[in-house]
Amino acid sequence: MRLTILGGGGFRVPLVYGALLTDRAEGRVTEVVLHDLDAGRLYAVSRVLDAQAVGVPDAPRVTATTDLDEALRGADFVFSAIRVGGLRGRAADERVALAEDVLGQETVGAGGIAYGLRTVPVAVGIAQRVARLAPDAWVINFTNPAGLVTEAMSRYLGDRVIGICDSPVGLGRRIARVLGADPGRASVDYVGLNHLGWVRALRVDGRDQLPRLLADPALLGSFEEGRLFGADWLRSLGAIPNEYLHYYYFNREAVRACQQAEKTRGAFLLDQQARFYEEAGRPGTPALDLWNRTRAEREATYMAENRRTAGAGEREDDDLSGGYEKVALALMRAVARDERTTLILNVRNRGTLSVLDADAVVEVPCLVDAGGAHPLAADPLPGHATGLVCSVKAVEREVLAAAESGSRATAVKAFALHPLIDSVGVARRLVEAYTEVHPGLAYLE
Repeated sequence: MRLTILGGGGFRVPLVYGALLTDRAEGRVTEVVLHDLDAGRLYAVSRVLDAQAVGVPDAPRVTATTDLDEALRGADFVFSAIRVGGLRGRAADERVALAEDVLGQETVGAGGIAYGLRTVPVAVGIAQRVARLAPDAWVINFTNPAGLVTEAMSRYLGDRVIGICDSPVGLGRRIARVLGADPGRASVDYVGLNHLGWVRALRVDGRDQLPRLLADPALLGSFEEGRLFGADWLRSLGAIPNEYLHYYYFNREAVRACQQAEKTRGAFLLDQQARFYEEAGRPGTPALDLWNRTRAEREATYMAENRRTAGAGEREDDDLSGGYEKVALALMRAVARDERTTLILNVRNRGTLSVLDADAVVEVPCLVDAGGAHPLAADPLPGHATGLVCSVKAVEREVLAAAESGSRATAVKAFALHPLIDSVGVARRLVEAYTEVHPGLAYLE
């Protein structure tokens, strides 16, 4: 089976390859094609993968190319893990937004909209190429903003594109762990959009264990989301939010913390990964050891400003091990081998949330089999969550409309309607500033 990874020079690609190395079953991936626009990054990551494969019999063969059509032909699965504009673009997204006192995070608020506006046209082009060159391939989208990009690609690929994220998986795992439950046996009732969802129940043998967690302040304070949001707020919600909702519930504090940080997250990663790729590309450098050290630092500093604002402390060791690559492997196994499983994925709504139309991409538990991912029925969201989901989905639709039409006015509307941007004037200035720093937004007129 052939897997093509778009953005194959990306830093997290070794996580995916490491997961593939653990799969020894029939029908496994035997060939990995890395595609990237940057040959230097491809070389550095290929060196890491070569080191990972040492001593592993029949490790998947790895090839690398900068030719997209060559990468897509013959693919059974395509991972889309691109970053349009690179980390330099992410750092610019943050800088422009924070100058207007609004959030610059890459998937939430102004930064997410800017990233989406320059990513959607590229993602649509990829979807069209896949439909033409590899029509039977399944596309698994890692590219952020994951829900928005998956919805853009689904207009050309239908249900053959599925978005994944490790945040819901990590959240469910942490809740199960503090409750003393086996995460593999727990059923997580999670619903929302990407980076905008809530765990409403965690059932073990049919019994919901979440009320026990919400009633125990000590348990609530023993894991990341409990410390991040605070026990009182979680009890008020009656649910455990995805960590990214901290940007909504504590927006002013989060913006202030980002403004006061020595470097934004994007600027930190830009410097860190520039050093990694430079060193990893040198013959003789132990590339895998270097990658492991760099990844440990990267994971330990994830959402550091939010944790500092909340007094949540350092991340726990169990949360530094990644997770999205395991979701991707489980998804491929289920589709390729008809190994039925339930995963939280980004898929078309199909009536799961009655407040959204059938084609809106949502993040919900899905039954996965050879026919793809099928969203499971979900109870309605409470009013406060419904309002937020509908508001953010409306913004995503304006982003898609702006990307399709090239309308600058529609782009302004997308920014202005977002609940974390409270001014049409700010929205106009954001569009002006972003078009000045991002050549990829030159299409807006």
